[in-house]
Amino acid sequence: MKIKNIITLILVSLVIVGFSLAQIIMSPEQYSMTERRVLAQRPELSAEQILSGKFMSQFEEYTLDQFPMRDTFRSIKANASRSIFMRKDNNGFYYAKGHLSKLEYPLNDVKIENSISKIDEIYKKYLSKTDCKMYLSIIPDKNYFLAPQSNHIAMDYDLLKNKMCDNLRYLEYIDIFDKLSLDDYYHTDQHWKQENLKELSQYLLTSMGMPADQTFKENLLEKPFYGTYYGQASLNIQSDEMHYLTNDTIDSCAVTSYSTGLPKQGFIYDFNKANGKDPYEMFLSGSEPLLVIENPSSASNRELVIFRDSFASSLTPLIISNYSKITLIDLRYIQSSILDNFVNFSNQDVLFLYSTLVLNNNISM
Repeated sequence: MKIKNIITLILVSLVIVGFSLAQIIMSPEQYSMTERRVLAQRPELSAEQILSGKFMSQFEEYTLDQFPMRDTFRSIKANASRSIFMRKDNNGFYYAKGHLSKLEYPLNDVKIENSISKIDEIYKKYLSKTDCKMYLSIIPDKNYFLAPQSNHIAMDYDLLKNKMCDNLRYLEYIDIFDKLSLDDYYHTDQHWKQENLKELSQYLLTSMGMPADQTFKENLLEKPFYGTYYGQASLNIQSDEMHYLTNDTIDSCAVTSYSTGLPKQGFIYDFNKANGKDPYEMFLSGSEPLLVIENPSSASNRELVIFRDSFASSLTPLIISNYSKITLIDLRYIQSSILDNFVNFSNQDVLFLYSTLVLNNNISM
């Protein structure tokens, strides 16, 4: 018995020493591709940092982020929690009906009020004295469909819609909740699939008084798509396929990005981003504060301005053929006070298109 205890102690000591040496020798990773975030780096060792207590807290964060085989251990923990201990979620992530999702609960009244206030501010500053036709549409996150089926908690979506509509009566509401289903979302990501949005795009267009008579060619991205939730949840499930739609109009459009404040060429489909850390960013190059898409083949001079989040990136190409120009504004990356430097609001269609995920967090800087 004594020999067995000694052997156990030696093995445990070797494991501890081995992992400690590995962490010392290994070069710190700058970024986690699985978690889609920047990792903590080794803190500066100084008397000031030690006396203030900052060094130990930063060092603890560093050791957790840079632990050897961290992703392997995260995966073991997540799969054990689900398969062995039968936990319904792991750090807010859950798997049900073939889908990964993240709990979004409860409804954040403060954030919703902030979202309403920001839209109201834009209306009063830029839109109230124009001939713009103004619309609001809210995109349900996949929990709206998945949570009731899997017996998980979810926010009160009806209350969210009512709060938005009751306080923004100058916007015509276009309800798209019943135009979507769980199958319209990626299994490993929060976003919707572009190839499933053809009927939805037509519904939005007709709701805004525009014709909807376009056809598309469906294309498959060759590499498998592992969405944001895949790495964050650390569960081993099958990857998604990513499809994208094209036609002659989309191919002829010119995109201008103002990510630096100065105009530069952008892309409807950015295939460099398709091979990057988040392939969904192939749609209009991902996070962009302001984009302008010009359609030289449009039969009308009508323009559309979309205040949006990332869901609009894959939807917008499907409605461009009906407009001569679409301007996309993401208030999370640009100050609303400088919009008149880039956009002359006059008689455009204006669509506030936001997902419940963003409305329940932050729609602006």
